[in-house]
Amino acid sequence: MVKIAIDAMGGDHGPEVSLEGADRALDRQPDIEYLIFGQEAVCRPLIDKFPRLKAKSELRHCDVAIRMDEKPSQALRRGRYTSSMWKAIEAVKLKEADAAVSAGNTGALMAMSKFCLRTMANVERPAIAGIWPTKRGESIVLDIGATIGADSQQLLDFSLMGGAMARALFEVRKPTVGLLNVGVEEVKGQEEVKEAGRLLREANLDTLEYYG
Repeated sequence: MVKIAIDAMGGDHGPEVSLEGADRALDRQPDIEYLIFGQEAVCRPLIDKFPRLKAKSELRHCDVAIRMDEKPSQALRRGRYTSSMWKAIEAVKLKEADAAVSAGNTGALMAMSKFCLRTMANVERPAIAGIWPTKRGESIVLDIGATIGADSQQLLDFSLMGGAMARALFEVRKPTVGLLNVGVEEVKGQEEVKEAGRLLREANLDTLEYYG
């Protein structure tokens, strides 16, 4: 059984889409259970439309919903400890849920995740990861939206996080990691990328293989 916390109030289209998506997910994984965080007056009638979802979920009321146009700092000031987004993330921290899902404000989600869950030791900032199909299966790509520009140490951190995610999801003992650059030649690209490549080569890690 997997328990997922949902920020029902997040997203451009609100709880209607998030809750319908949660119900549809039961088609693929009927063993999922949900902790749903949101405004009860809004969410309860929507949950009642999906008997299967209703039977597999617990609704917890939250007054505060994070808006899509809020800056991360503003969202933290207004919604820390009280918003549906924060409460969904906090459920993971408290081990009440295995994962948290939100379609809401990306910047706010990253900021709240960092403050609530913290990052791995020596990792400065979180990253957004995506799973992309390839000719050989699937690859994890990061960062895809949390960082405008990363320095060499942060690129190294992203490599370590991507490797850890690949081991957990794909059960690969030693994942291959590559840096996206403007060309295969080591002299090309920004200094941050070239320096990250040097750091990965010199690290000689047992947990991942640097491709280039």
